[in-house]
Amino acid sequence: MDKVIVEKEVLVPTEGSSGTASNFIWAIAFIVIVGMIVGALYYSGFLRRVTNTAPQKINVDVTVPAAAPANR
Repeated sequence: MDKVIVEKEVLVPTEGSSGTASNFIWAIAFIVIVGMIVGALYYSGFLRRVTNTAPQKINVDVTVPAAAPANR
């Protein structure tokens, strides 16, 4: 009878690579980086040009009505 050898690779998680604190720090770092990019785009004027529509111009002529006739 032949012998059968079965080998299985077992991966042991390293310490600190998948912890809750590590994920929280990465999430905060991501928020800060995105905030910096959005702030830079806003203060450069790019976002203001993209989000603002063209200004509407309204021409209003104001005239003084004619004087009313005097009734005597």
